[in-house]
Amino acid sequence: MAPDGGLYLPDHLTPIDSGALDALRGRSFAKVSRVVAEHLLGAEFEPSDLDRMIRSAFDFDVPLVEIEDGIHVLELFHGPTLAFKDIGARFMAGLYTLLDRSDAPDRTILVATSGDTGSAVAHAFLHVPSVRTFILFPKDKVSPLQERQFTTLGGNVRALEVEGTFDDCQRLVKRAFTDEDLRERACITSANSINMGRLLPQIFCYVYAWTLLPPGSTPLFSVPSGNFGNLTAGLIARKLGVPARGFVAATNVNDTVPEYLDTGVVRPRPSTSTISNAMDVGDPSNLARMLFLYGGDVNRLREDVVGSANDDARTRQCIRDVYQRTGHVLDPHSAVGYLGIRAGLDAFGEGPTVLLSTAHPVKFRQTVKAEIGVPVPVPERLEGCLSAERLVTPMRPELTDLRKLLLS
Repeated sequence: MAPDGGLYLPDHLTPIDSGALDALRGRSFAKVSRVVAEHLLGAEFEPSDLDRMIRSAFDFDVPLVEIEDGIHVLELFHGPTLAFKDIGARFMAGLYTLLDRSDAPDRTILVATSGDTGSAVAHAFLHVPSVRTFILFPKDKVSPLQERQFTTLGGNVRALEVEGTFDDCQRLVKRAFTDEDLRERACITSANSINMGRLLPQIFCYVYAWTLLPPGSTPLFSVPSGNFGNLTAGLIARKLGVPARGFVAATNVNDTVPEYLDTGVVRPRPSTSTISNAMDVGDPSNLARMLFLYGGDVNRLREDVVGSANDDARTRQCIRDVYQRTGHVLDPHSAVGYLGIRAGLDAFGEGPTVLLSTAHPVKFRQTVKAEIGVPVPVPERLEGCLSAERLVTPMRPELTDLRKLLLS
């Protein structure tokens, strides 16, 4: 976070030449990512080092599947923890390994999670030299499988179980970053989407999705949203030149952003627990970035973004309906995104649509099984964490408690 408590953004966004975008068609996700990364980062890193790092970070597929006429699902969950957060976390950890830190003290990665961020960051930074990782998560508000992915690692990863909500965890992280003494003594940095190193690689997904559509396509993007980093990345991609009819800010009953788009009033509130728990955010940090990109003008933002909010009952019905019609299995977050498509089509017109599918349905297998009537197979890579010892440190939602742990 910036010293004044705000968030960083690039000081300029230079569009990618349309011919250069067209030249990306037919390339792999890693190759598209490297070209966009070089455009964004300039001469910060040697091209050969960046290329090698990206090929290592993105050693998995990102398929685009058409499940209905004109409706495409971009499956972002084929990384090691089966969630789209792997893309940002692995890229950020990879960048960290490229930095010359020989004379720097050990760093502390401090992260609040409502679901998949914790596991993705924990796995990405596991065993990275000179780094220790603290994951703050709300007690009893993260799915059991999600939780076990980051509470069973040990090593340089420590899981802090907070008596409270995700907003309490996020508040503690923000207070830690604005505490100058603590920030310097513990050498803390973040791997949440408040960190541009985590957010920038999500831009790659929008560029890649566009390259997979027929030439001349101008897609609608429906984005399941919690802290709104992924949607912010999409808006940046559009400013870089990626064609888009519009975007859907799709969320559950934690509808701070859809309400703002309707009323022009930002009304943060305590989060409400839902089955799409990674989106249980009542005060999304990246709304500030979204507004800045549009000069603080809600009417300009409305030209590109429409809101959609749905409750658990409709989310469950969507999982069931889509499976019965298409055979495609959606996790609860992707189902919320699917429900937002209609609002996007109404606002921005008919045409190709890309739903960003953010998590493998196995991570919510009890919820999904209850709707589709068949079990979701557990991939082999997840079976080990189900039986591993759970390693957690309970704490109150107080900065004094977090300070003691970070300085220990």
